[in-house]
Amino acid sequence: MYVGVFVEMAKKIAEFNKRVSEKIKGTPDCGPILGVWDYTVILTYMSLVSAVIGMTLAVDNKNKYALICLIISGICDMFDGIVARTKKNRTDMEKKFGIQIDSLSDTVAFGVLPATIGFSMSNQHYPVLGQVAAALYVLGAVVRLAYFNVAEEERQSIEKGGRKYYQGLPVTSSALLLPLVYCITYRYSADILATVYSIALIVIAIMFVSNVKVKKPKGLGICILSVIGMLVLGMVLVWL
Repeated sequence: MYVGVFVEMAKKIAEFNKRVSEKIKGTPDCGPILGVWDYTVILTYMSLVSAVIGMTLAVDNKNKYALICLIISGICDMFDGIVARTKKNRTDMEKKFGIQIDSLSDTVAFGVLPATIGFSMSNQHYPVLGQVAAALYVLGAVVRLAYFNVAEEERQSIEKGGRKYYQGLPVTSSALLLPLVYCITYRYSADILATVYSIALIVIAIMFVSNVKVKKPKGLGICILSVIGMLVLGMVLVWL
């Protein structure tokens, strides 16, 4: 329901911006509403909306539902770049906006949301561990995304096309790794689950900023990750 309403709202804003822009200067970059609102960023915005809903659920201690929101954000992020690249006549402003909005959305969806879930799990058992793990995790995610922004802007200035490798573990991987951690430790007591999840946050944070090359999935790799993601989502739904 929320997603459908958001998509319709984005479409109406894009149409309104286009009509007014044509009347003013005849260019799509001068509409009355800031930002880009066409189909190329819809999945990014949906990922962000899902993450915010997930954080509200985690604050209410509904961590299983929050993890579902994390997985949904991950699925949206997996395909947002593919969708964006289908538009061949993107302006430089639209490309730069895409990089920035994607990283800002990822900060919330794969930085703040997983940390919020972790603290919600740990708060009743090991609050200090939860705080430390959440802080280190968000720090690692933000540093990783800031580095990616700079590196990607430099790369696009000298070469075309998508990158073949990531440096450091992509923050979006948390949408698959952390729900897997939950599924593996679900049968144990709540304090063990909270401890394992917090440790996982710290380990993943270190991997975010480690200078290692991670091959970017394409084609078959994306399909395999999508299937795994759907299986994990199904497991979480079955165990609700």
